[in-house]
Amino acid sequence: MDFKNVIIMSDLDGTLLNDKKEISKRDMDSINRFCDNGGLFTIATGRGYSMAKPVAEKLGLRMPAVIFNGAAVYDFKTEEFLWQSEVTKRAREYVKNVIEHFPDIGIEVLHKHSVYVPALNEIEQEHMDMENVKGALCSLDDIPEGGWLKVLFAYPAEKMNELRQYVDKYCSEGTNPVLSAPIFYELLPKGVSKAYGYKKLLEVTDNTHRFTVAAGDYPNDAEMVATADLGIAVSNAHDEVKKAAKLIIGSNNEDPMTHIIEYIERL
Repeated sequence: MDFKNVIIMSDLDGTLLNDKKEISKRDMDSINRFCDNGGLFTIATGRGYSMAKPVAEKLGLRMPAVIFNGAAVYDFKTEEFLWQSEVTKRAREYVKNVIEHFPDIGIEVLHKHSVYVPALNEIEQEHMDMENVKGALCSLDDIPEGGWLKVLFAYPAEKMNELRQYVDKYCSEGTNPVLSAPIFYELLPKGVSKAYGYKKLLEVTDNTHRFTVAAGDYPNDAEMVATADLGIAVSNAHDEVKKAAKLIIGSNNEDPMTHIIEYIERL
């Protein structure tokens, strides 16, 4: 297949990034070859602006990306939002309720270019440290009105089911709750997902005619993988993503983009 007809959208953690949170040199070379020959490559990540920016710069993205798990399309070259969707105004009430019922919770409110942390636990601290992000520790009242693109709850995997049940029952109306990792549960704007973000990116960049490829590993990638023309799961992917995929390749530690691009080339 001619690369000029193709756009690839890849998840980051567990897919494009290996277990060391790195992009292999072989994959970098393959992505550059794909783009040099007319292909479009970008990312769809649950990360917000601050955590996605270093990877976007490493990749030298030539087109906008889907960030905040689909709540925004952002152009890292021009540093501007091309499209975004905000969570319900009730999210502030939901955060307050969760803090009261789970005093050991960690919470991020992702607000365009900023990360606010109204509740800090060990998991949340490790999350920020790993990504070298300086979240603003603050009270809930100090977080600005509007501009909330998603809310992330950080909680131990063994206790996550209890949190999910509470959030789904009392704190999810008007949102799309998503498990983005065993220790992260998120509130996204209603109707928003990576698949929806991919659709918006195609629209705002005038690329709806392209053959769409999507790669992922976790349930928050499943819809995007299922709705792409070619949905791909890495071998380390969750079963839900494998079921949604048309193709399963090697793991995130085995140069996944190289194998995807070589596969496309043979189509």
